[in-house]
Amino acid sequence: MCGRISEYKEILAAFEKCGIEYLHIDVMDGEFVPNLQFGTDMIKQIRKMSKIPLDIHLMINNPEDKLDWFGVCEGEYVAIHYESTKHVQRALAKIRELGAKPMLAINPATPLCVLEDLLDDLDAVLVMTVNPGFAGQKIVPATVDKVKRLRKMLDECGYTDVEIEVDGNVSFENAKLLSAAGADIFVAGTSSVFHKDYTLEGAIEELRKNIN
Repeated sequence: MCGRISEYKEILAAFEKCGIEYLHIDVMDGEFVPNLQFGTDMIKQIRKMSKIPLDIHLMINNPEDKLDWFGVCEGEYVAIHYESTKHVQRALAKIRELGAKPMLAINPATPLCVLEDLLDDLDAVLVMTVNPGFAGQKIVPATVDKVKRLRKMLDECGYTDVEIEVDGNVSFENAKLLSAAGADIFVAGTSSVFHKDYTLEGAIEELRKNIN
């Protein structure tokens, strides 16, 4: 959502050249979050334009009823928000049935305790470091420690293979802090990969320096 649609061909080519692992796709319904973004047809077109696997972030209500709309492919990540459905486990199970990797997204104010009975159902946890809905926000400072507490919780409970993704103001500086806290996957937008003072290739290189 941070790139210009008219430049998608060039952007995706640069991503493939630089070895970008996943394309993070924000889906917003105007109800769960106050914004609209990326419909099903656009996602299908992006799949045709690039071989990079998708990381689909569903900021929509009742995602378990809509998963079939997105043509989820084997090996892709699909994240739903804890507050988006009364049937969280059912939604996560359906993602796995489709061959994708289930991920639960938690907002800055969502407590870690909601994960306790869902760890067997997850391949990853998406920690929102801003409140979802818009690009260009400032990081919520407490979320850095939240990532650290989550990594400790996962490791102590025997879920060392469950990854942590972070999304929201993942600047070069914040990426370094989040990496040290235990994050594995970094959603890069206007504050890093699309930074106005860098080329795409230069920004990707700078981001990797700060998370490795």
